[in-house]
Amino acid sequence: MDTTATAGARESQIERSAIRKVAIRLVPFVALMFFINYLDRTAIGFAGPNGMNDDLALDAARFGFASGIFFIGYILLEVPSNMALHRFGARKWLARIMVTWGVVAVLFTWVQNFEQLWILRFLLGVAEAGFFPGAILFLSLWVPARHRSKILALFYVAQPLTTVIGAPLAGWLMTHDGIFFGLEGWRFMFFIVGVPAILVGIIAWFYLKDRPADAKWLTLEEQEWLTKALQKESTETNASHGRHSFKDAFTSGRVWILAVIYFGFIYGLYALGFFLPTIIGGFQEQFGTEFGLVEKGLITAIPYIPAAIVLILWSRDAQKRGLKTWHIAIPAFVGAVSIPLALLAGAPALTVAIIAVTASAIFAALPNFWTLPTQFLTGAAAAAGVALINTVGNLAGFSAPYITGAVAEATAVDGEASYVVPMVIVGGFMALSGVLMLVLSRMGRRAQPAAAAVQPEEAIHP
Repeated sequence: MDTTATAGARESQIERSAIRKVAIRLVPFVALMFFINYLDRTAIGFAGPNGMNDDLALDAARFGFASGIFFIGYILLEVPSNMALHRFGARKWLARIMVTWGVVAVLFTWVQNFEQLWILRFLLGVAEAGFFPGAILFLSLWVPARHRSKILALFYVAQPLTTVIGAPLAGWLMTHDGIFFGLEGWRFMFFIVGVPAILVGIIAWFYLKDRPADAKWLTLEEQEWLTKALQKESTETNASHGRHSFKDAFTSGRVWILAVIYFGFIYGLYALGFFLPTIIGGFQEQFGTEFGLVEKGLITAIPYIPAAIVLILWSRDAQKRGLKTWHIAIPAFVGAVSIPLALLAGAPALTVAIIAVTASAIFAALPNFWTLPTQFLTGAAAAAGVALINTVGNLAGFSAPYITGAVAEATAVDGEASYVVPMVIVGGFMALSGVLMLVLSRMGRRAQPAAAAVQPEEAIHP
């Protein structure tokens, strides 16, 4: 009997079982947290054109400012929040974040004017700071690098599904004027989507575990395998790259390039997310159509259905082939070309189809992108690096809606905001992401011989 082969087969079986349990037990719950997170931060996009803008006297520029100011609060506390997560543990910190933002989200129910709106949006950003990079880091610390593309794809699919499910839900909730203490429909919607964050945050405190050794739902063999595999990977990363301190994250050129690449994708994501409902609302004037609130929600959801499917298939291909430059660069260029074209289409159906291509491109790239930082950062550097990349990226979260709204007003046609020039700007930022991805790959090939330890650039070059 070949004992070596038998032992190898047994270890492979334990590995498959451990990864499957992590995928089943942790990923859906963290994805649910992400679903609620994204719904709460983008609820303003549904409320704006469906009563809120009229009730609070908001033009496109004010709406864009209120949408984007969220990210200023978010950015200010992003890195400190992720460092606190590294110190106190993901379970406690992610639960705390959820409960805090849930309380603020519910307060939107009673907002009375523009000033109150932007202050609450700023506070919502402060409350949510650290959640997304914390969730990415949390999942990355549970599985070895070769499994992260799959795990992060399963997690990330919650984002397009937020719109697939959330847009029709928001539309339906907003039809219920006066059902809850006489509140307008958009106020009722804010209340209903805010409460789950508080409830799920409380559950997360008891449900999540910080490390495999604490997970009673894993067998002892599975706990040992995951612990050893992750420790071995961390040791090898430290030996190859030596980047494990807070300072290392801020002095790494690769981290800053990745941050700018992420900025381009997030610029496209939030320009699309905040203004798509408004653009679809404009179909009524542009094409002489009429949509109800639920119909608008369903139309808004359409582009994100193929996006969720493409996200999964693209990430599976990246795991099968090994992550290549083109897994991130091609979606960037596709998004750069398609998003300006959407507003030049001659019919609602064609416009939505082109927007679906853009959404698919953005979501195809993002889960694969997030496997890169933890390939060369560990410990405090990983926490700080992931937070730094997300911080710079989320500068686009502020600038995209604000610039989009301001430029739309500045280029208005016959008094109506025009989104053609703003979408060309979005395309430019996404093209920049694609170019920088190619530059990063070339830098990796120049810097390291083929036999050297794998750098993230080498892991992705063609």
